[in-house]
Amino acid sequence: MALRGRLAYAFSKVAGALQPRAGLVEQWEVAVPQKITKSVKSMVEAAKREIEEIEPADAVKLHGRDDVVLVDLRDPRELERDGQVPGAFRMTRGMLEFWIDPESVYFKPIFAEDKKFVFFCAGGLRSALAAKTAQDMGLKPVAHMLGGFKGWKDAGGPTEGGEGKT
Repeated sequence: MALRGRLAYAFSKVAGALQPRAGLVEQWEVAVPQKITKSVKSMVEAAKREIEEIEPADAVKLHGRDDVVLVDLRDPRELERDGQVPGAFRMTRGMLEFWIDPESVYFKPIFAEDKKFVFFCAGGLRSALAAKTAQDMGLKPVAHMLGGFKGWKDAGGPTEGGEGKT
């Protein structure tokens, strides 16, 4: 049996912004055929209980060390828009398992190196899941940076590129 939810929103354009409009309500009935039993929030919370987390200021101190690889999981659009950490190894989250597994045709030799791998994304959610997955696969040591790239920038970490940068 499909789960059904009702959305009741009415908006009018006021000064270029969407605002609720009293008295007018449109209703849509949305069929949700899947029953999701585990939320992303619960998965991230579970991962964080089992992985090392690093404060952004501590990650900034690790930047440039020969025994550490900062792994940027953000997608190319995010990198172009927001900039990058100089020297970070870049990969999309979707290729993680394939690039770590030495038996995969997509294996990347950097993951065979005897280094600490510190994963980060935009805000710290994808990197928590990535660090947990990498750890479960046997990669070690691994960690994830709290607050992601935003935390890195707020901690004064070096960046390059991004829109609006010269």
